[in-house]
Amino acid sequence: MTSFNHSSFSSQEITQLSKQIKSWAQELGFAEARVTGTDLTKHKKPYQEWLEKGYHGSMDYLANHGDMRFQPKLLHPGTQRIISLRMHYLPQSVETAKRLQTKEKAYIARYALGRDYHKLIRKRLTQLAKKIEQEVGPHGYRAFVDSAPVLERQIAEQSGMGWIGKNTLLLTPKAGSWFLLGEIFTNLPLPIDQPPAKPMKHCGSCTACLDLCPTGAFVEPWVLDASRCISYLTIEHDGPIPVELRSKMGNRIFGCDDCQLVCPWTKFAKYTDEKDFFPRHNLDNADLVTLFLWDEETFLKNTEGSPIRRTGYINWLRNIAIALGNAPTTPQITEALVKRSNHESELVQEHVRWALAQHKLASIGD
Repeated sequence: MTSFNHSSFSSQEITQLSKQIKSWAQELGFAEARVTGTDLTKHKKPYQEWLEKGYHGSMDYLANHGDMRFQPKLLHPGTQRIISLRMHYLPQSVETAKRLQTKEKAYIARYALGRDYHKLIRKRLTQLAKKIEQEVGPHGYRAFVDSAPVLERQIAEQSGMGWIGKNTLLLTPKAGSWFLLGEIFTNLPLPIDQPPAKPMKHCGSCTACLDLCPTGAFVEPWVLDASRCISYLTIEHDGPIPVELRSKMGNRIFGCDDCQLVCPWTKFAKYTDEKDFFPRHNLDNADLVTLFLWDEETFLKNTEGSPIRRTGYINWLRNIAIALGNAPTTPQITEALVKRSNHESELVQEHVRWALAQHKLASIGD
């Protein structure tokens, strides 16, 4: 296709461009790309009701930015279409349920085992946008990966990529939910991919994700109280973890995958060959004690370029202290807890005391 003026796209040219974009997306490692419009206003009322009930916890940024979430043109002026893309992130070699059952090992959400997905996917999105630019000239675009007021799952659902399940995640019969989303807001008038005439809502009567959530974070189908979610507690939340939730967290020290693991659609998951998603520093098989004894320098070194950095070193120790409290009693575990019992952080000390109490021990100095 030769370069042409945006204002004079023929129907055939724009349709061909859309097909080419999807082909390029697959070449860049995306599993799927679909195009949708910019009208998201129907999501405003339920979103605001969710906020009013305080289900966002301390994530105040979710209440900021006014109507940008519902009117993409406010976020990127001139936006006519949104290209929604997804990328698989689960390596075949990574164990999931087995690791949860090995209580002296750390469980880290599968997306966080390798390189920070923000960097990887944003780079690919930019490469895709540049390919489009090489084909048609400047088209006015902006790429997003979970880092701006963008309703990613709703956009993907609207594009016909899948449906939002009762666990509030996007599900697709092609791959379950083991994938990450990204978007390109573009000023190009691409043809919109129409979702199925009958909306995809294939959860049926299944409530596995609601019934088996460790902390009971789902208020009802499609409604998550994030303040009770282990992902929120271990990543976003600063300060003490509510005592009544600590024993429910098991060995999950960064994020939680349970509502995906129990979902029947997970059996259709596709694995990734992206090396950047492969585990680093043995994080998919690490002992809790080993991670707990990292000093801050080691933590920063081993989490460089990783999403785990987001939780910070003190919260990292807090999370692992809880996991050690939930682990079987062994000399190695109790010794590690005692060693941290006089940590300079009162937050760490508090959670170490709780953990030692689970092993029927008192910390030094009590």
